[in-house]
Amino acid sequence: MFKDRVEEALQGIRPALQADGGDVSLVDVDEEKGLVRVQMEGACSGCPSAQITLAMGIERAIKEAVPEVKEVVSV
Repeated sequence: MFKDRVEEALQGIRPALQADGGDVSLVDVDEEKGLVRVQMEGACSGCPSAQITLAMGIERAIKEAVPEVKEVVSV
């Protein structure tokens, strides 16, 4: 299932985020649009580097695990 593979990808990147006092949670997956919504938590929620973390870390990990994903956005 699409959502399970996204969650598995997030599990792989969580330790790095948690090491910096942050985290990420899966909010929603729109399989039809290939859109994943996540919420940055902890130190990540107010961090100026959160967008870089989202694009270069979280989005990359998700797209590698689930090529059907077209976009990952933070809500």
